[in-house]
Amino acid sequence: MANPKKKRRGWLWLVIIVLLLAGGGGSGWYFFIRKKEPIVTVQTEKVTRRNITEIVVANGKIQPVLQVMINPEVSGEIIELPVKEGQDVKKGDLLVRIKPDNYRAIRNSSEANYRSALASKTLAEANLAKADAEYKRMEQLFRDKFVSDSQYIEAKTGYEVAKATVESSGHQADQAKASLAKADDDWTKTTIVAPIDGTITKLKSQVGERVVGTAMMAGTEIMTVSNLDEMEARVDIGEIDVILINVGQKAKLEVDAFRDREFHGTVSEIANAAKGLSSSSQSSSSSSSGSGSGQEATKFEVKIRIQEKEIFRPGMSVTSEIETRYRTNVLCVPIQSVTTRVPKKDKDKKDDKAKDEKPPTMEARRKSDAKKPAEIVFVLGSEFVKMKPVKRGISDDSYVEIIEGVEEGQEVVSGTYKAINRELEDGRKIQKGDPNKEPKKDEEEK
Repeated sequence: MANPKKKRRGWLWLVIIVLLLAGGGGSGWYFFIRKKEPIVTVQTEKVTRRNITEIVVANGKIQPVLQVMINPEVSGEIIELPVKEGQDVKKGDLLVRIKPDNYRAIRNSSEANYRSALASKTLAEANLAKADAEYKRMEQLFRDKFVSDSQYIEAKTGYEVAKATVESSGHQADQAKASLAKADDDWTKTTIVAPIDGTITKLKSQVGERVVGTAMMAGTEIMTVSNLDEMEARVDIGEIDVILINVGQKAKLEVDAFRDREFHGTVSEIANAAKGLSSSSQSSSSSSSGSGSGQEATKFEVKIRIQEKEIFRPGMSVTSEIETRYRTNVLCVPIQSVTTRVPKKDKDKKDDKAKDEKPPTMEARRKSDAKKPAEIVFVLGSEFVKMKPVKRGISDDSYVEIIEGVEEGQEVVSGTYKAINRELEDGRKIQKGDPNKEPKKDEEEK
């Protein structure tokens, strides 16, 4: 009869041998697959310390810092227009004259009414003096019992009426004087002179044309006078970038009309409200926020004072690069080296949820949306790459600041775009070289 201990020991050895064979087979299969897996050719660059200046790029137009739109305050026919577009003018020069005949007649009529009101006031004052004397005489006679009560009351009433007449005539004279002043002002406004030294940058009317002028709103636009000595770039910046802009920040400007030159400027003003935003537009936008597809991006106007003096013309296209933040001696990697990957655990969970037939609840959907892909770089080992999460800072056109995740001197993958964003995974075998060159025969055989 076989010994039970020896029998148990034999089964144990059998299990160990099976496990070793399975492990060896799995390792062999793994290395076989690894060997068959194509090698990715990449470009690399070392993590170094650099100075980085973050910029915000925006497009816009060049406009004068100071420009005045000439609108008449009175209506009528233009009878004199001694300027033309592009002409330089001095403050006080005649720009336009509107036919004054009607306003001169109104002024003369108002003057006549004023003189009549003054005469009426003088007559009322004379009548008051007469009524005052008569009232004092009747008062004395009434005390001496020489006149009746009715005569005394009549004299007193006549004095009070004369006194009120003087007060009324005074108000009428003041009203006539105000009407005369307004008529004088309207007559004066038929002649418009230059409010500033500048250039006629826009002329929209001509002699013989009738223009409309109102005091409560802008009338017909006749012309625009601009001071071209001081120019600024007015650019539109999105709501995400505008919070990075501050007054006094420096900017580089490229004007399409001066392709071979670079201009410099300083941020002088930042809009507090988005372009075209008003109370009516706010209510309409809030009511139509569900549509979404037809909405335009929110833009804020930023003004940049140009330092150089050049023959700029209003409306020229300009591209600005505003320096927002600056870092010195920080760890940097090429900007294309940083990509995003969904964490493997989260990815597996998403796959499991996809298999589940039940739709996710709103709470589960919120938690799922809260998990964002991690930003990573691929760090080189001997033959394989390692995926490392990083925390990035500011960036410029070529490099991005890495706050944590890599060390100075480490080598990271910097190309190609396809390799970084699609092909590479943690532990993938790579080789350094030019991915555009064809691999050699010996490498293909390997």
